[in-house]
Amino acid sequence: MGWWDSWINDVSATWNDSPNKDIYLPVITWHNRLTYDKKKTDSYNERPWGGGYGISRYDENGDWHGLYFMAFKDSHNKWEPIGGYGYEKIWQPAQDKNFRLGLGYTAAVTARDDYSYIPIPLVLPLASISYDKLSFQATYIPGTYNNGNVFFAWLRYQF
Repeated sequence: MGWWDSWINDVSATWNDSPNKDIYLPVITWHNRLTYDKKKTDSYNERPWGGGYGISRYDENGDWHGLYFMAFKDSHNKWEPIGGYGYEKIWQPAQDKNFRLGLGYTAAVTARDDYSYIPIPLVLPLASISYDKLSFQATYIPGTYNNGNVFFAWLRYQF
């Protein structure tokens, strides 16, 4: 089985066999100060108010798979929806197995006001620190000078 078939199987299994429901709460949008003019960063919103919902599962290796949808206020304080699939390889580095670290990716579609809400596909890195049912997940959106280069993070609570 090739990587594409494997990916399709993972997404399908997540859609069909996810016992967990997740609430998402965006908490920070930080523009990398090394790649922006101060005038720009001073005008940007870095509090992405919003929320989201998802379903998730842990596979036989203990790795996390999730399908999600969020909507939040972007850098220009306009609503930005995003939805997609996330995967994280999970490590449990401490004796307390409730503490976990994750590293993976998300494949999603977003839409922004400054691009006339045309759907934009993206693949981004994903990292997390989790304890029991609460996770702090984050990604970094690469870019050029005064564009992109944004750290975006949210809380995910599983119930």
